[in-house]
Amino acid sequence: MTLKITPYITLEGRTQEAIQFYEQAIGAKVLSLLTYGDMPGMPSTFTDELNHLVAHAKLTIGTAELMLSDAPGGMPIESGKRVTICLTTDSVEESRRIFEALQQEGHVNMPFKEEPFSPGFGDVTDKFGVTFQIYTELT
Repeated sequence: MTLKITPYITLEGRTQEAIQFYEQAIGAKVLSLLTYGDMPGMPSTFTDELNHLVAHAKLTIGTAELMLSDAPGGMPIESGKRVTICLTTDSVEESRRIFEALQQEGHVNMPFKEEPFSPGFGDVTDKFGVTFQIYTELT
C-alpha cells in the first residue's frame, strides 16, 4: 500500500488560468484534466460556462504533484477550503478506512464513493477543521 500527500487548490472559475500560469512560471506539466462537461451524469441544465470549468486536474511540478479544480457553479469557497490536503492511496479499502477515521467528530463534505476520476474518493473536514480529500489511484 502506498500513501502520499498532495496539495489540492480549489478556485472560483480560474483553474484553467492558474494551470497556464503554473506551466509558464514553474514548469508545471498537466497529467490529467477533466471538466464538469466531461463528467457523466452531470445535469443538462449546466450552462456552457459551467461545463468548461475544471472538475479535476492533476499536474506535476518537478517530482511533486498538485491537484486543482473549480468550485462548481461559481459557488464561493468556504474559509479553509481554498487549499486542502489530498491523501492518495492505491487501495479503495485503505482510502475508505482513512476517510471513515477522519470523519469521526468531523464533517463529511462529499461522501466516499466512486467518481469518474477515482474508484474511491471523498472529502471530509476533521474535528480540527482541516479538510482532506481522500483519493484512490489504482496503478
